[in-house]
This record gives sequence, C-alpha cells and structure tokens, in this order.
Amino acid sequence: MADHPSTYKGTPLETGELAWNDRAALYNKASADGVISGANALRRGTFAEMIKHITMLPEGERGDLVIEKKGDREYSAEEAVALASRDDFPS
Repeated sequence: MADHPSTYKGTPLETGELAWNDRAALYNKASADGVISGANALRRGTFAEMIKHITMLPEGERGDLVIEKKGDREYSAEEAVALASRDDFPS
C-alpha cells in the first residue's frame, strides 16, 4: 500500500513500491471515464491479475485497454507491460 496517498496532506508516499494486491479493473479506453464507468469494466481483480491479463493478450489487442487501480490511477497497456517485467512483480 506504499503508493497510496498518506493521510497527512493526501500526498503519495515515494517508496517506489507498488501495491500489487490492490483492487483494479480493466476497461476499454473509450469507456474508462465517466460517472457510470464502474459498470463498464471488462474484468476485475487485483492489480497484478489485471497486468497479467494484459500481458497475455496479443499486442494488437492491448492498445485500447487501461487498468484503473484503487485510488483512480489509470495505467496504459504499455505501462502494464513494463510493470510486468519488474523484479518485484508477483509470479
């Protein structure tokens, strides 16, 4: 949970750690924003599970997808692939 805002001033902690078990959802870019976007999720699970799912897709199918992680941070497919190659990414 190191990448979540602290309660003091609501600023992110700069530890370089990622919370792989945070809740996350996979969306099509076109439906990721908006008031009812939560209903448009293609898949839900942990942040690590959403990254693994994106990496299993053919490259041509990744570009339209984003991961929305707890805390309203969106990760592009390119960012997800890069995160999957980190040494601390869960296997």
